Amino acid sequence: MRLGNQVLCSEDLTLKQKGQKNRAAPQASAGPHHTQVEGPEQCEKLARGRCVMWIRWWLWPLVAICSADQFRDEAERIMRGTPVIDGHNDLPWKLLNMFNNQLQDEKANLTSLADTHTNIPKLRAGFVGGQFWSAYTPCDTQNKDAVRRTLEQIDVIHRMCQMYPEAFVCVTDSTGIRQAFWEGRVASLVGVEGGHSIDSSLGVLRTLYHLGMRYLTLTHSCNTPWADNWLVDTGEDKAESQGLSSFGQSVVKEMNRLGVIIDLAHVSVATMKATLRLSKAPVLFSHSSAYSLCHHRRNVPDDVLQLVNQTRSLVMVNFYNDYVSCKKEATLSQVADHLDHIKKVAGAGAVGFGGDFDGVSRLPVGLEDVSKYPNLVAELLRRQWTEAEIRGALADNLLRVFEEVEQASDHTQTPEEEPIPKDKLETPCRTMYGYSEAPSLHQQPGPLLASLTTLLLGLCLL
Repeated sequence: MRLGNQVLCSEDLTLKQKGQKNRAAPQASAGPHHTQVEGPEQCEKLARGRCVMWIRWWLWPLVAICSADQFRDEAERIMRGTPVIDGHNDLPWKLLNMFNNQLQDEKANLTSLADTHTNIPKLRAGFVGGQFWSAYTPCDTQNKDAVRRTLEQIDVIHRMCQMYPEAFVCVTDSTGIRQAFWEGRVASLVGVEGGHSIDSSLGVLRTLYHLGMRYLTLTHSCNTPWADNWLVDTGEDKAESQGLSSFGQSVVKEMNRLGVIIDLAHVSVATMKATLRLSKAPVLFSHSSAYSLCHHRRNVPDDVLQLVNQTRSLVMVNFYNDYVSCKKEATLSQVADHLDHIKKVAGAGAVGFGGDFDGVSRLPVGLEDVSKYPNLVAELLRRQWTEAEIRGALADNLLRVFEEVEQASDHTQTPEEEPIPKDKLETPCRTMYGYSEAPSLHQQPGPLLASLTTLLLGLCLL
């Protein structure tokens, strides 16, 4: 190899000179730790051997580094044209817990916000162009103040857009996302995480739609009175609706009518299957991974992935270590394994990213915050994903689902109206207006007869 000869030329010359001197003078016997050089051919062979060693030790690591740079450069090129739309980010929940949603607090400044996975510089470094911000309220608000808490979280998302218009723009449709891409701002959408946020009310569902909600997760980690959550599959919760109750089916139909994307993260397998079969539009899993690679019940099993394929739906892979590796530690490569698996079973059009940043405590090495998205795209390039497949996972698959949901919507159709049955609601913190008319004589014959009997008995005793 010419490079090797050039690198080792001075050493070769020394060896050749020594060889010539040895031929001119009597040779001393070689000791056990010395190599005798007898001529130019052996010298050349030794040089080639050292050249090979040099390549192994230095050149291949350099080639690997150059290749990594090449994949990273290619990832950034693709992402400049097609930024990532992330399916789930819990920054609004962090803002509640850290600052009680007071965005004017100096420490809450999103350009310098510390101790979070997300801030404006990190979003820009990660080429994030679209984000479903989670309007989340925990299960312990169910049957209490869930609606109020949800409204407050939607409000803080809107105020993020108002305070940082150079970075965020609140949008409500696929056209708005594309416009935000062109403007170089993060298209900000509202995803309500947990069906308990509608308090079993179709009227509340419609109101949240008018406030900008564009997906609703049917359950969080608790049953609603009309849908079962993933803990049913672990045995920790009892199945109450066997997937979807009759009212739960009405919720799905009304979401289709409105144009709200149905999110099946957090639901039981029975709820997944019932919804995928009922919905007239594609659905998504906003932050779930593949059950075959990590047997966690928050993940999506292969038979459901096949339904995802059949319904043109979408699984946006979660980065939480416990859902990626089923361990406390995970790597970026293991996240890519989940993307590979979903692509294999459900098709390249079924893959997206739903990092769950600021909603989880452990993230894979290489995906520590939202700025690391190019690392993951570079890994997919290394695995020979095509540019079209990568653009699909970044944004095009989500945009396609969103557009099909919009096309299936029909605001001229009569809204679903029938309320949830009264016996399905817990009552301690709830009034029951509308479930019964004001008391009247003909509605309460028992108490009336009892009163009359007492009165007549009293008269007879007079």
